[in-house]
Amino acid sequence: MSTADRDPARPVASGAASSAVSDRVLTIPNIISMLRLLMVPVVGALILSGHYVAAFVVLVVSGASDWLDGVIARRFNQTSRLGRFLDPSADRLFIGVTLVGMAVRDLIPWWMVIVIAAREAVVALMLPFMVRRGFPGFPVHLAGKAGTFALMYAFPLLLLAKLGGALGDVAWVVGWAAALWGVFLYWCGGVLYVNQFREVMTSGATSSARPAT
Repeated sequence: MSTADRDPARPVASGAASSAVSDRVLTIPNIISMLRLLMVPVVGALILSGHYVAAFVVLVVSGASDWLDGVIARRFNQTSRLGRFLDPSADRLFIGVTLVGMAVRDLIPWWMVIVIAAREAVVALMLPFMVRRGFPGFPVHLAGKAGTFALMYAFPLLLLAKLGGALGDVAWVVGWAAALWGVFLYWCGGVLYVNQFREVMTSGATSSARPAT
């Protein structure tokens, strides 16, 4: 069983967590994540101004850098607590800004923004109660990561669809298939978080150690 599949009510050994995660700030993965955060307003501005191809390039570069910082963190043992906060934060901000920008430009319907925002709101409402029990966050699930991944490549494809022609048609079909599948998986991850929250609350479990994600 991987660390991400642990029961949230079962504390992770502090020794194992400390050996795998450091408190370092200036690591290569963290610098890449910080640069990704700086690109968030850029992609929002490009979408709102109608520069869809440039926004597509920024999103592709962001997705590649997301993969790269994970590889570097694991390969060179540079996993850090800050990185575990920055990386998913950058993902969520990219998704949020891209969603709103594309909805404003009528590239996607507003219901998609509401559905994804509702999932984030549900998880955010549970976090304070988890923190009080000693769990600073939820362990990452495959469903949630797969949903995030699907959304991260669905939106660039939907931007590329504005080019028209055969390439645009293919991008539109694949992009919408990925977007709908991503929303479904995103909510599957949310349901798993709700179940973990229920188990922690009903069992009265607490943890003195940070759960590895």
